[in-house]
Amino acid sequence: MTVSTVRTRRVHDPPEPGADGVRVLVDRLWPRGVAKAAAAVDEWPKAVTPSTELRKWFHSGAGTAAEFRARYAAELTAPEAVAELDRLRALVARGPVTLLTAVRDPGSSHAAVLAELLRAD
Repeated sequence: MTVSTVRTRRVHDPPEPGADGVRVLVDRLWPRGVAKAAAAVDEWPKAVTPSTELRKWFHSGAGTAAEFRARYAAELTAPEAVAELDRLRALVARGPVTLLTAVRDPGSSHAAVLAELLRAD
């Protein structure tokens, strides 16, 4: 059995060709100030990104991180999201995958929730 790596990184950081593997942007919007060529994004599956409504709700300060996590997990049960998760799991089975986000702390963001789901298999 091959052990693959799923990690999270900021899209603003330069690519690490030897470690990143497949680079997957997991933000719904393209990050400001990042050139597409410099980001070296291989995949951009918008179906697994938090909805606009969920992002606005969370950034308004209306809820907790735990509640965001629960709502985001619920969004990931939609058929289109499930299909993309399956495709991402297939990528993880073949080698390293790096989930990219523009948030300042990827380890405590939606990218971390997604990474946990992909590692669980």
